[in-house]
Amino acid sequence: MSDLPDLVARFTAALHAAGLPVGPDRAERFSRAITIASPTTLTGLRACAHATLSLTHAHDPVIDSVFDVVFGGMSDPADHRGDPNAPPLDGQRIPSSSSTPLPHEPPEPTPRSRDASPGGDSDAEDDSTVEIASAGADVERLRHREFSELAPEELAALADVMTALRIATPARPSRRTRRSATGRSVDMRASLRGAYRTGGDPIRLVRKKRKLRPRRLVALCDISGSMEPYARAMLQLLYCAAGAAHAEVFVFATQLTRLTPVLTRSLPGPALAQAGAAAPDWSGGTRIGAAVTDFLERYGRRGMARGAVVLIISDGWETGDPAQLGTAMARLSRLAYRIVWVNPRTQSPRYRPLVGGMAAAWPYCDAVVSAHRVDALDDLVAALADTNHIRTQGLPAPILTSYRLLEA
Repeated sequence: MSDLPDLVARFTAALHAAGLPVGPDRAERFSRAITIASPTTLTGLRACAHATLSLTHAHDPVIDSVFDVVFGGMSDPADHRGDPNAPPLDGQRIPSSSSTPLPHEPPEPTPRSRDASPGGDSDAEDDSTVEIASAGADVERLRHREFSELAPEELAALADVMTALRIATPARPSRRTRRSATGRSVDMRASLRGAYRTGGDPIRLVRKKRKLRPRRLVALCDISGSMEPYARAMLQLLYCAAGAAHAEVFVFATQLTRLTPVLTRSLPGPALAQAGAAAPDWSGGTRIGAAVTDFLERYGRRGMARGAVVLIISDGWETGDPAQLGTAMARLSRLAYRIVWVNPRTQSPRYRPLVGGMAAAWPYCDAVVSAHRVDALDDLVAALADTNHIRTQGLPAPILTSYRLLEA
């Protein structure tokens, strides 16, 4: 059809307006599918649209709704064969170039019948509208809402968005080496093996350098009553995001519980349920200092925290002794490469870490982020990947000013 490019452009533009991420690449695939398959019915054309424009099954209702609006006004060619008693065809046929072309504009909605006015005026305005369901619009709406406001099913709907994120920690030299022309050390074994070809004289020296591997990510997540909705979101992020599969995950309220084995054997939904069952103090009080001290005694000194990026997720409401938390954070800072603290309350520009556990832990944090909704997760990902580990650097300006006032 000569009007195929214009038709595809209008159809994909309507899909984009309905909330689907339809770009030029997917529009080009849709056009190629029509050219290759040459569908003769609307059913075949709909199949081409589903095959090329749908990424998940959640997109199918949106495509069907827009398809019905754009192509719903097409009539069966049997109506134009001159025989009104002719049997209908199996599905509506797409007109060829010699028949009526496909519509370029969505058909006008059919007005609902109304009773004529006493004066005989039947030109009443039509207020009927066509509603198009948009799964993409729902996800976009959830991106701007805080995790504390989301129901469990709404949080599960954000799994695809979290899967698109990549958590990367800074690299560190490993004990393994690889050949490199710019290496500082000589690979003696490889050099001696090469000397056999030159009569035993090592004419060519093979150099090597250490391989790089990402630093270990250790997450300590507060599951007290005030942090429960954010804890579920952060655990789902650590499960879904690429690069976090080998993270060590701990949760705490009044005691420390290791959840790494649970999160590696289940899908996000069942894993969160098992996490709640494995942690007996879920939604209990908060003893951050005792939990960090327990982590250092049982896992940190054995090497888990040495050179690692430690992620602490808590609002800083310490029911224990803040001095204990300050001592534990000082020990942790000497072991860890970088400490990132997630505190949803820092989203407010009026927040100040003046009292309690947050004031005791603040000097030992490399970065403090809110991560209170999907839009704020980019700051968390950037803080984990940052190679700067100078304390109190990279913090939001209002918070950094407050900490400097405390030091003064």
